[in-house]
Amino acid sequence: MVQGAQSYQRRNYFIKKGFQVRFIIKFCLLMLLGIVISTSLLFVFSQGTLTSSFKDSRLVIENTSSAILPAIIYTSLITICLLTIATIAVTLFISHKIAGPMFRFENDLKEIGKGDLTKKVVLRRKDQAAELAESITNMTALLREKVVNISQDIENILESARANNTASETVEGLERLLEDIRANLKT
Repeated sequence: MVQGAQSYQRRNYFIKKGFQVRFIIKFCLLMLLGIVISTSLLFVFSQGTLTSSFKDSRLVIENTSSAILPAIIYTSLITICLLTIATIAVTLFISHKIAGPMFRFENDLKEIGKGDLTKKVVLRRKDQAAELAESITNMTALLREKVVNISQDIENILESARANNTASETVEGLERLLEDIRANLKT
């Protein structure tokens, strides 16, 4: 983060909603797939075993997979609900850390692209892309410096042309070029 620059606190966790929703859905589907695979494997591996239990004061011997199926289903549903809530919260937070800087970069780079070479890209200190933001700010400052140097070179050429009584068309062309550069260079 650039010293003296203002700090940004985001108020909205859905910054790039489409990206973040897809990110969350992918993680929830991955979690659901893991639970389905785990439940299926438990059911398949318990197929060849027998379990004894008491139902209505009678000893019942049945296939283990059939005996534990209701418990597996209830456990899986409870786990899915709890993990879905946790997954949504965690992935929303993680996607926010990605989408926030992307949103800032898009907006700031649009302004730089329009010619504002004084633009400083500022992110929160803990954002992972803070170094990239600083690099973009440094690049913009160097570009601005080069444009200012070109403007000064044209001004020097213009003064030299005036001093040497160069044709008025050339002087007028250089003056227009210098005015265009100054108009496009925001200070």
